Amino acid sequence: MKIACISFTQKGKEIGEKLVKSSSEDYIIHHFSNDEIDGGIKSILLFLVMEYDGLVFISATGIAVRLMTPYIINKTVDPAVVVVDDEGIFSISLLSGHIGGANKLAQWVGHTIGAIPVITTASDNRGIQSVDLFAIKNNYYMENMEDVKDITAMMVNGDTIGFYSEMDEIIKYDKLLLLDNLKNKNLNVQGVIIVSSQEQIYHTYEKHCKLIPKNINIGIGCRKGIEGSRIIKAINYLLKNLNLSPKGIKTIGTIKVKEHEIGIIEACRYFNCPLKIFTIDEIKKVEQNFSKSQFVKDTIGVYSVSEPSAYLLGGKMLTGKVKINGITLSIAKEEKYG
Repeated sequence: MKIACISFTQKGKEIGEKLVKSSSEDYIIHHFSNDEIDGGIKSILLFLVMEYDGLVFISATGIAVRLMTPYIINKTVDPAVVVVDDEGIFSISLLSGHIGGANKLAQWVGHTIGAIPVITTASDNRGIQSVDLFAIKNNYYMENMEDVKDITAMMVNGDTIGFYSEMDEIIKYDKLLLLDNLKNKNLNVQGVIIVSSQEQIYHTYEKHCKLIPKNINIGIGCRKGIEGSRIIKAINYLLKNLNLSPKGIKTIGTIKVKEHEIGIIEACRYFNCPLKIFTIDEIKKVEQNFSKSQFVKDTIGVYSVSEPSAYLLGGKMLTGKVKINGITLSIAKEEKYG
């Protein structure tokens, strides 16, 4: 994380310089002193909020609150904000404790300068793994932040929470009931955490939150020069037919001869996923398990691209080779125990 350290006094400057010297791979610290900036910190605060992952105010809490108030949007985008008094006694997580990482930052600052970390989020103080931290740790997409907050609040209050997941990871919470399915309602459960990349999933629980894991792998082949918009449209069409969310795409894979196809690269950017390239030799090792095309063999040296690519990426094959307007797609899905 890139952190802006902000000081207002001589003692604050000394603390700021100590943090700068303790910069690491986890935290890169840049120090800004109020009296060294034309117009003061207020004149550059928007820049700091936009450019840095977190801010450490070495000041009174009130100063940090008043300066930050115009720039607070919501917990999904707000930077981490930590406040340290200029005596270096306390390191207070003030804003965006979970998603922004202010709780961890406050602990690091405290350890670095010998201050006492002050964490006020209820889930942390009760030893509960909040839903948002669980999602961040496992790279799950949170479908609705209000639902996430509601379920976390229920955990803080000690309610029994059901947990249904396609993946192996289980949230840490003492009063958790693991659910094999969502069709049969468990009356002992007050709320449910659902971890699934299904677009629509049936259940009868009023209180719930849905987390989307990245467990969908897509193998792709296409004619030369296919536009990115056509590939994106084809992927969305196929996923919709399979009742799968595009947010669950983990990786797109193809053969080396297609690694510079602009359309495939644009699709990866659009879906925010990496592109995995397989060599001809890697494809040949598994191509006998899938449908064969002599045309493809004569053109690029293997009988098939999309199915072997999806298979090699991992997971259970959900489709064979699906042809859509010059694009060939195959889908595999990773789930627990496989």
